[in-house]
Amino acid sequence: MFTAYVVVTVLAAAASAYSASNHYVRPAWMLDNMTGYGVPHTWLPALGAAKAAGVLGLLVGIAVPAIAVAASAGLILYYAGAVAVILRARRYAHLPAPMPFLLLVVGSLALRLASR
Repeated sequence: MFTAYVVVTVLAAAASAYSASNHYVRPAWMLDNMTGYGVPHTWLPALGAAKAAGVLGLLVGIAVPAIAVAASAGLILYYAGAVAVILRARRYAHLPAPMPFLLLVVGSLALRLASR
């Protein structure tokens, strides 16, 4: 069970790290989406930092279970917030975008709790 936890956690961390890096690289597609969602571009560094902190917490959490739970919970709230923002903007076609990230983090949390 612990091996599955580590694999899912590393995948969740890698996916979230990619997503966080986009907040700093600022590709045109992301800026267009954020504009459509009504998210000011000035928020991008803080949003990226929040994701990066979650990534660090997921990786440190492999050795420290309490940090893993806190990081997973924080990222779950982050991605649930992303879903809420998409719904608020009525950009329903974009709903699938945060789901893989959300599901990986939920899986990481579930496996962490199961491997205690």
